[in-house]
Amino acid sequence: MRSVTPLLPQIGVDPPERGDAARNRRLLLDAAALLVAQRGVDAVTMDAVACKAGVGKGTVFRRFGSRSGLMHALLDHTERELQQSFMFGPPPLGPGADPIDRLIAFGHARIAIVEVQGEVQRAAENSLEFRFAAPARAVSVRHVVSLLRAAGVQGDHELLACSLLAPLEATLVLHELRDLGMSVERLGDAWEDLIRRVTRC
Repeated sequence: MRSVTPLLPQIGVDPPERGDAARNRRLLLDAAALLVAQRGVDAVTMDAVACKAGVGKGTVFRRFGSRSGLMHALLDHTERELQQSFMFGPPPLGPGADPIDRLIAFGHARIAIVEVQGEVQRAAENSLEFRFAAPARAVSVRHVVSLLRAAGVQGDHELLACSLLAPLEATLVLHELRDLGMSVERLGDAWEDLIRRVTRC
């Protein structure tokens, strides 16, 4: 079984910011996250974030460019913990476990995040400008590609990774949970079944 050699890109490793710029960015993202928790994702407007953070609206626009840019920055902000877990955390999500077990654990972790942060993720997915260009998505694709290779799966790994990530998208998972009444456990079991079928050599 081959080892995972490609280095994964990391969220949040942009060129270093000045201390005050980094503090302002965190202040704005914390304000946006608080608005989501208190009032839902629709409450996250540039005006509302500026008011919650105690800054001018122009500051929010200069920092993120648009509401879509803000939502993607917030998504990256909330996904760093997952990235740290699958890159450096304990198995089976982190290194040290069989790659198939890691893929299964990755899907379970993504479904769990949707249950908590799904509205933020759905807002990001609904942005045509950023949907497939978000750093968080690039990290996930690269991670799944690495695990497929390590598991000895044949074929177009990048295309297969994109296909495997589709059922984990927040828009679909929220529909399954809220509209179809499916449980998190059922979605997790279906993900495991899918991975075992795809990786059967």
